[in-house]
Amino acid sequence: MAVNNRVGILLALLAATLWGVAGTFGQFLFQERAIDVKWMLTIRLLGSGVLLLLYGAFSPRTDLKSIWTNKKDVGQLILFSITGITAVQYTYFEAISHSNAATATILQYVGPVMIVVYLAFKNKRMPRPLEILAVILAVIGTFLLVTHGRMEQLAISKTALFFGLAAAVSLAIYTLQPIPLLRKYGAVPVLGWGMLMGGVLSAFFRAPWEVSGIWDSGTYLATVFIVLLGTAIAFLAYLNAVRLIGGQKTSLLASAEPLSATIMAVLWLQVPFGTMDWIGAICIISTVFLLSRKEKP
Repeated sequence: MAVNNRVGILLALLAATLWGVAGTFGQFLFQERAIDVKWMLTIRLLGSGVLLLLYGAFSPRTDLKSIWTNKKDVGQLILFSITGITAVQYTYFEAISHSNAATATILQYVGPVMIVVYLAFKNKRMPRPLEILAVILAVIGTFLLVTHGRMEQLAISKTALFFGLAAAVSLAIYTLQPIPLLRKYGAVPVLGWGMLMGGVLSAFFRAPWEVSGIWDSGTYLATVFIVLLGTAIAFLAYLNAVRLIGGQKTSLLASAEPLSATIMAVLWLQVPFGTMDWIGAICIISTVFLLSRKEKP
């Protein structure tokens, strides 16, 4: 049991780190190599979807076909592919391209707080004190991150703020909408088919063969990392972590994602990140810890 716990913790941290580094590589590609956001979205979803489905095909515990036998579930899968997977990836990439990986990743982590607010309205109940505190911290953190504490101006563009908050909304949908499918069919079929369909949809807006930008060894390396390590391997590591240590602890450890994105962006891409940015980031990331705490009986 102790070994499984250690392995699960390492896998969760690995997934979070890979996601954060992938976001920084995305910033490098968009801002320094002029790679089109929609093209990267198509390649990431198609490549990762194929890799996850191949993994599922060779896994004896995974059934890739059964989800297609229920028309209602197929409809839910298509909806998840569009409003969940494709939307969260696209808005996140656009937020990165208009700001930086650190800011985009941190803004996306407002998503769990949005889930709390949504569930409170849906279930017609008042949020718990810790949930109210998380909402307040998320608002303060977002304010500091986008204004640096100055009411008269934004530290990032309105477009970056829009896509950052849109990524948070998409993350909330991505988290809540597929729960029945995940319980019934497992994560690999739902994510694999969802990503593949999202990639096909994205290809109508930017085909994978419509390549642009500056291509050198760094471009190839970053692209392969995003598709292989930053998506397919990261998701598999995360799912196995959930299996070993549970969803609550895994989601808590996943808060290392914005930290890894921020550190990587600051050290490698020389993204300026001041005191107000760090305070705002800490406020938003701390909401994950607050929301992961269980109520005392």
